[in-house]
Amino acid sequence: MEQPEGFSAPGQEGKVCKLVKSLYGLKQASKQWHQKFDQVMLNNGFKINECDKCVYVKNTMRGYVILCLYVDDMLIVGSDDKMIKSTNDMLKARFDMKDMGLADVILGIKINRTQHGLVLSQSHYVDKILEKFNEGDTSVAQNSVDTTQHLSKNRGEGVAQLEYSRIIGSLMYLMTCTWPDLAYAVSRLSRYTSNPSSEHWKSMPRLLRYLRYTRNYGLHYGQDPAVIEGYSDANWISDMKDSKSTSGYVFTLGGAAIAWKSSKQTLIARSTMESEFIALDKAGEEAEWLRQFVEDVPGWPKPMSAICIHCDCQSAIGRAQSAMYNGKSRHIRRRHDTIRQLLSMGVISIDYVRSKDNIADPFTKGLSRELVHKSSRGMRLKPFEQVCTKENLS
Repeated sequence: MEQPEGFSAPGQEGKVCKLVKSLYGLKQASKQWHQKFDQVMLNNGFKINECDKCVYVKNTMRGYVILCLYVDDMLIVGSDDKMIKSTNDMLKARFDMKDMGLADVILGIKINRTQHGLVLSQSHYVDKILEKFNEGDTSVAQNSVDTTQHLSKNRGEGVAQLEYSRIIGSLMYLMTCTWPDLAYAVSRLSRYTSNPSSEHWKSMPRLLRYLRYTRNYGLHYGQDPAVIEGYSDANWISDMKDSKSTSGYVFTLGGAAIAWKSSKQTLIARSTMESEFIALDKAGEEAEWLRQFVEDVPGWPKPMSAICIHCDCQSAIGRAQSAMYNGKSRHIRRRHDTIRQLLSMGVISIDYVRSKDNIADPFTKGLSRELVHKSSRGMRLKPFEQVCTKENLS
């Protein structure tokens, strides 16, 4: 480290300080912190989940403890209170930490407990976004995308680029954590972050009004069987100027969404089948990771069955299950081989679902308010206060 200004040693101004231990703000600080935390956890009988290096598991005859680490915030889950307490005591002995008790808010996500299960919500974060970026507007919208509006790249001078980026960044965190129905709208608008135009700005108020309409929504996790299911969909060439399709998938655990994504495909698909097949390949990658992750979770039913991915394109399902090689599709041969391997290994299975029942549909295009409402309920994204009212009456 360079000698601090005003504290340099006389006659040794050209020398630097050798650090005894790492300091906050240095490039290697995060690595040093993670290495030390790893060492402490491994020395105390924990194992690292190979699919997520920030998840630590300790499984004994008495019970199990799972610790999730995000920088310096921790969430501890376990089947035995004594094991949880001993883990807390061990961490307090090695680090300067504070036990916040029963988890209420973690990383801006509020954990609400009901007699039916857990509800994850971020209504307080939504209020902050609306107060900062949409204070004077009190109107609401029942869908996040205007289906009649077509956006294109701005060739002129950008309009309020920094403010546009701030809104997109705030919405992106919300979408990643608890608001899957924002995925397509945020993904679509974020493509123009570097140089937004007035046309792009026109789509922003509608998205914020939809946020106001759904501010009390939350993801509801009940006591349903621990079954993971996936839904895959694609929208072929939604933008005629770009000629690229949009992929989307969502995975549910007991009916509630746990993983989702909406993204523009990097490869130009020549048909609807090819765009659906590319989306199916992306969903297969996520399914493989989810399966490997939960296999290391203690108490998860073993052996684990194949994760069923629902697709609304029968031709894509037929291509995935066919071992025949067609030279016309050699540009997606790697994806075909990947899906075939996942099917043969029993990692995934593919099933047909009607388009109107495919809850991945809102990840690929804008929908009407009725379809948005239906797909949100399909992901267990619904008002939290409504459930509380029913519980109080019962």
